[in-house]
Amino acid sequence: MTLAPVFLFLAVFLVLILGYPVALSLAGTALIAAGIGVLTGTFDPAFLHAMPNRLFGIVSNQTLIAVPLFVLMGVTLEKTRIAEQLLDAMSRAFGRFPGGLGLSVTIVGMLMAASTGIVGATVVTMGLMSLPAMLKARYNVPLATGTICATGTLGQIIPPSIALVLLGDVLSNAYQQAQLSMGIFNPKTVSVGDLFAGAIIPGLVLVVMYTSYIVMTAVLNPEKAPPVDAEKITAGEILSSIFPPLLLIIAVLGSILGGLATPTEAAGVGAMGALLLALFRRELGLEQLREIAVSTTKTTAMVFFILIGASVFALVFRGYGGDELVTEWFEMLPGGVIGATFIVMLIIFLLGFILDFIEITFVVVPIVGPALMAMGVDPIWLGIMIAINLQTSFLTPPFGFALFYLRGVAPSEVTTGDVYRGVVPFIVIQLIMLVILAFLPELATWLPGILYS
Repeated sequence: MTLAPVFLFLAVFLVLILGYPVALSLAGTALIAAGIGVLTGTFDPAFLHAMPNRLFGIVSNQTLIAVPLFVLMGVTLEKTRIAEQLLDAMSRAFGRFPGGLGLSVTIVGMLMAASTGIVGATVVTMGLMSLPAMLKARYNVPLATGTICATGTLGQIIPPSIALVLLGDVLSNAYQQAQLSMGIFNPKTVSVGDLFAGAIIPGLVLVVMYTSYIVMTAVLNPEKAPPVDAEKITAGEILSSIFPPLLLIIAVLGSILGGLATPTEAAGVGAMGALLLALFRRELGLEQLREIAVSTTKTTAMVFFILIGASVFALVFRGYGGDELVTEWFEMLPGGVIGATFIVMLIIFLLGFILDFIEITFVVVPIVGPALMAMGVDPIWLGIMIAINLQTSFLTPPFGFALFYLRGVAPSEVTTGDVYRGVVPFIVIQLIMLVILAFLPELATWLPGILYS
């Protein structure tokens, strides 16, 4: 049993720590390792012959076309004033109650997360819009920052989520590979729609747990979440602010879950709907359209560049026998499938401190996914566990990405310690959710079973 795959993984990890671009680090390190292997006779160059087919498979993947469309949908809602108007309406509706402003931020953050699907965009947008208002209302600073960071990370789990689109595509390939390794030559599939359906109940449970914590804090310590003086708002004003973006999300998600459209088709509807909504509200000028196009292009290029680099890395890793090595190690672990799953979750949690969800999805999941699913782990449950796990790592000090995103836009009077203290209760909530899902996998598997049985 060669340890070359371990050294390859550690080399990539070291290069990433040094700050080199992710896509170039993955592909460059893998190609150097392959070259060394060819020269020493330890790597079969035939594996590299599969590279053109792999790259063609990426650019022709129908599911991945949903990525730029969902990015366009989210960026449109972010760059226009739709989210700002929604937050204003919710604050006027609930702000007069203790904890009402925090509840408004959570609800708007949930809708923003479902719209953008990008953690950084949601945290930055919510930080710019809501943090000054919460500080002005004399909210407890850690409570305010923790609420914004936590609701911003809901973009990992609440569909339609870019993270779930990417994870669904990777898990689908890993699931088929696992079945082929078990001698099943007519493999079942798992789709992005399956993950969307599986994420709905856990995502809503998380939102309920967040809001329950905020309400409990407001009741026990009213000075931490005081009511605010807000103008009265009519039911018509509330509906005019919340109904259009909510209708857009329901149309996109409902068409996927109802089997009326594929994720790619629904993403196209969502992108066009967001543009029409912004145009109807006269928030879409040429300058906004240029910003939307540039931001969408940059994000999409980053995702696909990393995907190509990860594909090269996975191919070389497999050429060195990495998948067989992982399978052997998992079988040797105490506790069988439970022990293996726990170790994988711990590794993903720790990697989430320093790597983005895209790198983890493209690099780690293809390595560990087939081995776990060959041991009998449900692919939908595994996908939702990974998504929530990554969401937790986004919040965890000192390297949580959401903390850096918020710190970058927070006023000077907000300290890093305030941000760290604020996320601790939400991290506990996240871990509780992981434990609940571990003992009640039906929370993730029941709805897909009902919809797609």
